[in-house]
Amino acid sequence: MTYRLTATLLLIAVSIAGCATDPRLKSDCDWAQPIRPSRHDVLTRQTKEQIASHNEAGAKICGWKP
Repeated sequence: MTYRLTATLLLIAVSIAGCATDPRLKSDCDWAQPIRPSRHDVLTRQTKEQIASHNEAGAKICGWKP
């Protein structure tokens, strides 16, 4: 009985800890930033598309300036 109770309490504690958030972050826009590669970066076409997609989503959701 003691082992089962301890295991149950441990599982509850682990489950609750997984839901913890940082109170300083109010939205996804607080930690996400636009990606701005330098002129010296060598990017593949796919990487350029991913950066453009990320920045377009941020502009739409967070109001980032281009």
